[in-house]
Amino acid sequence: MWCMPKITPEFLKNMEDVLTLYEKPYDKKEPVLCFDEKSKQLIRDTRKTKRAQEGKPKRRDYEYKRNGTRNIFVTTEPKGGHREVTITKRRTRTDFAEEIRRIVDLPRYAETSKIHFVLDNLNTHFEKSIIQTFEKEETERLLSKIQFHHTPKHASWLNMAEIEIGILDRQCIKGRIPTEAKMKTKISAWKATRNREKMKINWKFTVKDARVKFKYDETNLS
Repeated sequence: MWCMPKITPEFLKNMEDVLTLYEKPYDKKEPVLCFDEKSKQLIRDTRKTKRAQEGKPKRRDYEYKRNGTRNIFVTTEPKGGHREVTITKRRTRTDFAEEIRRIVDLPRYAETSKIHFVLDNLNTHFEKSIIQTFEKEETERLLSKIQFHHTPKHASWLNMAEIEIGILDRQCIKGRIPTEAKMKTKISAWKATRNREKMKINWKFTVKDARVKFKYDETNLS
C-alpha cells in the first residue's frame, strides 16, 4: 500500500519527469539508472550451526553477536539489464559522491553523452554532495555527464532501484551474514549472475496511468 502525501503541482511534475524518463526507448548514449541504498546488519552465530540430516532440518541457535552494519549502494539500469552494487561502512555525502563517480567512470558508460540518475530525496542525493567532495574541475566533469531526477517526496516507490533491492534481499542477503567479506562474496556472485542473464525490470506504470490514478491533467502541473 502506497503512503501518499499531499498531491501538489511539484509532486506531479517530479512524478511525470520520472515516468516520462521510464517511457523512453533504451538509449546507450543516455542510459537511465536508478540509485538507492539500504543498510544490512552483520550477524555472527555464537554457536556452530548443526547441518541438516535425514529427517532433521538444519538447526541454528537463537543466540548471535552483532558484527556492525554496512551500507549497500545499488544502481540498476532497468532497460539495459545491468546493475552495480557497492558495500561501504557509511553512507555520507562523500560515500555517495564517490559511488556516483565510480559509476560514471565505468567502461560501460565511457561513450555516454548523459547519464540519467533517478533518486529519492535523501539529503545526500543531490549535486551538493559532489560539489562538496571534489575539486572544481572534477565536479564540472561529473556534473556535465549526469542529470539527477528526483522522485516526489514520500514517493520513493517510483524509484526502480527499490525493486532491485527487494530482489537482492530475497535472493542473496536474507538471513544472517557474519562478515563484510562474506557479504561481498555473496553479492558479487548474485550480481554477476543477474548481469550475465541481463535481467531487466518491466515497469508498467505510465504517465497516462498516473493521470487516471491521481485524477489530474496538464492544467494541474502549473
